[in-house]
Amino acid sequence: MASMTVLCIVSLIAFSTAFVVDATSHVGPWKSAHATFYGGGDATGTMGGACGYGNLYSDGYGINTAALSTALFNNGLSCGACFELKCVNTKWCHSGRPSIFVTATNFCPPNWAQANDNGGWCNPPRTHFDLSQPIFLKIAEYRAGIVPVAYRRVPCRKRGGMRFKISGNPYFNLVLITNVAGAGDIVKVSVKGSKTGWMPMRRNWGQNWQIDTVLVGQSLSFSVKTSDGGTSTSWNVAPSKWQFGQSYTGNNFRV
Repeated sequence: MASMTVLCIVSLIAFSTAFVVDATSHVGPWKSAHATFYGGGDATGTMGGACGYGNLYSDGYGINTAALSTALFNNGLSCGACFELKCVNTKWCHSGRPSIFVTATNFCPPNWAQANDNGGWCNPPRTHFDLSQPIFLKIAEYRAGIVPVAYRRVPCRKRGGMRFKISGNPYFNLVLITNVAGAGDIVKVSVKGSKTGWMPMRRNWGQNWQIDTVLVGQSLSFSVKTSDGGTSTSWNVAPSKWQFGQSYTGNNFRV
């Protein structure tokens, strides 16, 4: 009877949709930077971007987003990381110095035609956040244009599970991973078909990960590792009849 119980438990784990190891994210120290805004009053101009997230509303990010300067973007490795910001040391800050929490979803490129302190806000080595306009207005006045901020790295708190959107063709699988809690920024992804072992994926760009293996007709499991060492394994998150262009939801890191 005991052996049957063990067998049942193993079977449940093998066929569950997600198995999660707790994230070990930590709050970072406060640092100094500056912030501007872009994207218009409804933030529609922030959609897409260098992290590959596409529609930030449907992908779970909403208006709480930022484009990072070169010093913070880290060639895309910071995509998905979360930050707390406060406006500081200017008359344009809102009273009470409220905090905002944003996810890195885009890159703010350098503008070499302008000086670092006069329009070239995202030029290296400046640490700079180009926020969506609605979220900027939660900490400062519109007419300020640019404000000094204090910022720190924080764990990402997301609703629902991690999302895996599969695109490509039978010989090229590109998986966009969104809505990642915990550290938020992914450093390693592996995929397992129901007829294969675990195989490493490689970063294509932003948070798009690829593998050149035929996986059509197999249920797919994903293992995601973030920068703090946390790992989330979603078993059989995509059924054997998965389709290109569709998104599938696994579990998420606990924060």
